Amino acid sequence: MSGRSLSWWRIDARKIATIPGPSGLSGGEAAYVTALAEARFHPGLRLLTTSIADTLAQSFGAFLLIEIWTSSDDGADGDLHEFTPRFRLVSDNSKNLASTLNVFEDALKQITTKRQKAQVERVKAKRVAPPDLRPLIAQAKARELDISTLGIEVRPVYRDTASGQIFPAVFRALHKGLARAIKKGCFEFTQTRTTHRPKHYQALGQRSLVKVVWEADRQLAKVSNSFDFLLAVTPTNTSSAWSRFKRRRFQAPPNFEYRPLPIDPPLIKRQLFKIPIERIEDPVLAQLFQAQQREFDRKLSMLTERDTKEFLLGSLQLYGGVSDDLRRAAEAILYQFPSRGREGTKTDHLDSKAFAERAEAEIRYYRQQCPGMKSHVEIREDVSGLMVSRGNLLVSAQSSIPSPRVDALLAHEVGTHVLTHINGHAQPFKQLYCGLPNYEELQEGLAVLAEYLAGGLSLPRLRLLAGRVMAVSHLVDGATFIDVYRELNKTYRFEQKAAFTIAMRIFRSGGFTKDAVYLRGLLGLLEYFSNDGDLEPLLLGKFSLDHLPIVKELKWCKVLVPPTLLPRYMNDAKGQERLGRLRQGLSVLDLVLETR
Repeated sequence: MSGRSLSWWRIDARKIATIPGPSGLSGGEAAYVTALAEARFHPGLRLLTTSIADTLAQSFGAFLLIEIWTSSDDGADGDLHEFTPRFRLVSDNSKNLASTLNVFEDALKQITTKRQKAQVERVKAKRVAPPDLRPLIAQAKARELDISTLGIEVRPVYRDTASGQIFPAVFRALHKGLARAIKKGCFEFTQTRTTHRPKHYQALGQRSLVKVVWEADRQLAKVSNSFDFLLAVTPTNTSSAWSRFKRRRFQAPPNFEYRPLPIDPPLIKRQLFKIPIERIEDPVLAQLFQAQQREFDRKLSMLTERDTKEFLLGSLQLYGGVSDDLRRAAEAILYQFPSRGREGTKTDHLDSKAFAERAEAEIRYYRQQCPGMKSHVEIREDVSGLMVSRGNLLVSAQSSIPSPRVDALLAHEVGTHVLTHINGHAQPFKQLYCGLPNYEELQEGLAVLAEYLAGGLSLPRLRLLAGRVMAVSHLVDGATFIDVYRELNKTYRFEQKAAFTIAMRIFRSGGFTKDAVYLRGLLGLLEYFSNDGDLEPLLLGKFSLDHLPIVKELKWCKVLVPPTLLPRYMNDAKGQERLGRLRQGLSVLDLVLETR
């Protein structure tokens, strides 16, 4: 890697045939060279390397030359212990690399393949080069130019001993870990040996991405834009189904109707798996895009399984079920804070038209910050409650919203879902508005937290989220629609219409566990902020907390841009005060107590 990271490495090309991709384990770095081992190329390669090292050492005070090669050891033979990654760090007797070697060793030890943690050996040598090859820079010349050299020998555990077959998943894990270790080690070298001071090791990643990355991103976005998953799995006859359910004295499960699918899922899958994600060299981006590909595949399968038992299985794969901790949190809210009767019975209500006008005004507020913002509000007969689709707010024609809840719902729907859609659209990566894998948990948790930061998170609202968790738990345990409705109504004291709506959301299309992510996401964010987490990076687009390191890395490398829009509550003194309390460490029950 040259330029800002002040290092360069060579791969012994005699081993390249055994490594996937055109550049093997060095692929995806900011810069690298893959060198053939034939002697006739050595003079030119040494001249090139020395010239680059000399130029950069003069500019930055020092230079680090890294060589990577695979060991002559056999690869894996199928036994689990044979997948143990092993590295040899080869350096001369110079003390200048002491701290850099320590960082490399610690980072390499964090690599695991098949649950086997890496072993690292440090070796002192007079010459640092692959076996049977001459050093790229003579030792005397290296001392003269203040060039340090480091060798990393990698055991090829990604290759089968007998057949030579490559294990792609093992290779990806090794590649990803090695890439992280190189960035961390080079970062330490810059801090201790050079005049260059990057602010974070992730800033040493690629500043520009190759064409295949942008093409895969474009094609994945095309697949995502070809269908609206949430709209497709939501009933269109919620109002009439409730009336029929009530006429039958809550004894017969309702029949829900759904929109005709505007796509043929198998044909979309064919397009999905034609995307050449395997050609992406960056191990982090390749892994991310492969996960996105799998998520779209699951969603397309679920669309063909609407109103079948298989739909629930797909939902569990996408959103998971209810853990013991999540269930206990929901029960604590429901039992410690029982229902206090109808919410908002003594307050004014806004009908769908009045709420839509308030929402349009809220969008105009954000449009002042982003004049090109095209989001709008639609009043629809075929949706239940509120829903954001492709950056637009859909409002049920039957909506009746208590006045005290209006600002909170605007913070939830417009200040979070619409806002992150617009911010994601402003990013070079289209996946940040489509939504990275498992983005819903952070999105919904952030939207509920926005209600708190806007000063409108009510106790009945938290009870509703807890009720959804319990409904999902009962669904997964095998309960019927009637069972869940009665449990919500009789045990947890939800009104009949509210109990029906919760049950409808959970049982739609055959069993939808997504509604457990609201409370789960809120709990995750409370922990995040108690550890001094920052709000602004969460607003860059739609992703999960697990993706935050990747998002930060892309931001450090200036691939991503700052958020275009910030929520209204961030410009409000009370909102900032509430955000400060989150950083002091609040539990979900603390939020309940604040809303009483």
